Amino acid sequence: MNESAELSAAAADARIIPSSRDTDESWRRCCRRLRAELGENVFTSWFGCLKLDSIEAGRAQFSVPTRFLKSWIEAHYSDRILAALDAEIGGVASVAIGLRSSMGASAAPPAAMAAGNQPKTIDPARQATARIASVSAPRGGGLREEAAVYGEALASSPLDRRLTFASFLVGRSNQLAYSAAQRVVEDRAGQAPAFSPLYVHSAVGLGKTHLLQATAHAAAAQGRSVIYLTAERFMYGFVAALQAHTAIAFKEAMRSIDLLIIDDVQFLQGKAFQNEFGHALNALLDSGRQVVVAADRPPADLEALDERVRSRLAGGLCVEMTALDEPLRVKILEARIAAARGQNPNFSVSAAVVAYVARSVVSNGRDLEGAVNRLIAHSIVGSPLTVEAAEAAIRDLVRAREPRRVKIEDIQKLVASHYSVSRSDILSARRTAMVVKPRQVAMYLSKALTLRSLPEIGRRFGGRDHTTVLHAVRKIEGLSATDTALREELELLKRMLQD
Repeated sequence: MNESAELSAAAADARIIPSSRDTDESWRRCCRRLRAELGENVFTSWFGCLKLDSIEAGRAQFSVPTRFLKSWIEAHYSDRILAALDAEIGGVASVAIGLRSSMGASAAPPAAMAAGNQPKTIDPARQATARIASVSAPRGGGLREEAAVYGEALASSPLDRRLTFASFLVGRSNQLAYSAAQRVVEDRAGQAPAFSPLYVHSAVGLGKTHLLQATAHAAAAQGRSVIYLTAERFMYGFVAALQAHTAIAFKEAMRSIDLLIIDDVQFLQGKAFQNEFGHALNALLDSGRQVVVAADRPPADLEALDERVRSRLAGGLCVEMTALDEPLRVKILEARIAAARGQNPNFSVSAAVVAYVARSVVSNGRDLEGAVNRLIAHSIVGSPLTVEAAEAAIRDLVRAREPRRVKIEDIQKLVASHYSVSRSDILSARRTAMVVKPRQVAMYLSKALTLRSLPEIGRRFGGRDHTTVLHAVRKIEGLSATDTALREELELLKRMLQD
């Protein structure tokens, strides 16, 4: 090789193997480029702990502290990093990412230095006490909180040991939700879930939280890693992770579990929180993990929630837990009374009183529990617990659910909207099937929920005869006796009109 060629080769080698100082400066320029391309949030989340160790023979060697971070950057950002290196340094043909066991307490990663941040000293006491707690099962069964990594950020919300499948009472209103939760538990770790996410929604006090916590208990008892969080606890954990500079560990913990359960997702507010939840949701679902979410309304009605998150939630199995039917209310009352009798053997409630309370308190399970507490207080006084005495004891609960005065116009508007027809169609002379059923349902509800006479109802429905109204009422009554779906539909419409 001649002298000129040797000098060219030496120059090339000098460019491919820059000095340590040049490497650090070049990597700072790359970080500035990546930050501008990807944005501050993405850069801080994924590149904050990425360290350039060396560049040799056209290969850039990086290191990160966790396996999750390694796999995520390799899958999503390798090409971006390579392009930035090629633009700022040149001669880099490949990128490799390895694991490092720990980071020096006084050293900040190059990415952080690029942002102009000064190195921060980590308080060993704080580092030792700050831990992420994940829910797992010890060999003896039951639940415990087990320390994981970096920060208290992902501590599971408290679980009530009483809220298990054994104590969950099943009726027509919650049978599907219960069966779906059981299926979640039956799916083993590593097995593709039958449906994920499972989305459960209902009004307050109908058993969503009980069902979710029962699922957490049962899955953890099988040895699966489970995290149960309320939306509030999730937001608190994310903020705590950011403040403790452990956001990467928070993300890793969220994505490494078998089952994530989020309760009251309607309270998840703020773009940053929703973005983080959306990223975690996507990562878990894409990796075949199980997610269970509960809210007070269907995904489409969560208008404050990011549209992409709503779409992903709606893509799973959405189950509604409807109002408690009377047989289920009786079962709940009997269970509460039996539990109270364990503490007060003299407490006794007749079947007539149970039937009266179940018939009168229809709002939710919490009001039923309140009714039992009132009966207990009444029994302490020593008076006989008759139906009349029970009526006096729960008067406030009954009054609280008395329906508001319903107008026929309101019924017509709601039924028209529910069946996707117009109010003018219901009042018209049209007799097509898509109009006749809504018209008959509206007439039936008008008879059931108002004090109007049949002739008056007929006049309000386009001047029809009272016999037409009577036929409609009897037709809907007959169909609802055998058609469960129609019966539940009517109950839903009644609740919507009376709330």
